[in-house]
Amino acid sequence: MNATLNDEWLNTAELKTLTGTLNPDVLTKDGIPYRRRGRRILVSRFHTREWLSGRVVTPSRGVNLSLVK
Repeated sequence: MNATLNDEWLNTAELKTLTGTLNPDVLTKDGIPYRRRGRRILVSRFHTREWLSGRVVTPSRGVNLSLVK
């Protein structure tokens, strides 16, 4: 990965500062989307900023073609 992409993800220390733990159940409870890559938890800085500003963060599941007429 290049530096720009690496900068998009919270590092382990930042994640622990945000949640107080490295348990992803806290992220789920707070509504912060994340992905697991092996043992690593990936949390986007963008989603974190949105959550901190009070916006509901809904992860994209792609285009819902059933809504296209």
